[in-house]
Amino acid sequence: MRFRIDHTQLAIPPGGEDLADTFYVDLLGFRVLEKPPSLAKRGGRWYDHEGTELHLGVETAFVPAKKAHVALEVDGYDDLLAIFDEHDVEVIPDHEIEGVTRCYVHDPHGNRIELIKAERP
Repeated sequence: MRFRIDHTQLAIPPGGEDLADTFYVDLLGFRVLEKPPSLAKRGGRWYDHEGTELHLGVETAFVPAKKAHVALEVDGYDDLLAIFDEHDVEVIPDHEIEGVTRCYVHDPHGNRIELIKAERP
């Protein structure tokens, strides 16, 4: 048996798609995927970046994920931190794991995102 993550989903409040785009598209470089018509009527957004899919689902009683989170390995980690600095996105460094460069940010709706620097030899 083998498993592969197809996508990860976070929640957003109703009508939060455009604000989410400012983070996931404009800053992280994801592209918007067209949702199947049967699901598009629910709202939310699907994104892709080179095969990594992230879905945002609408929750009427929205509460941001403050502990649960998506962890993304990032090529160009330092460049992304510079983009965050230019756009006043708070970056929370984390040095808990020796030899791993990582940090946390929050999307515009308050969901926690972990970013891990891709270490390539």
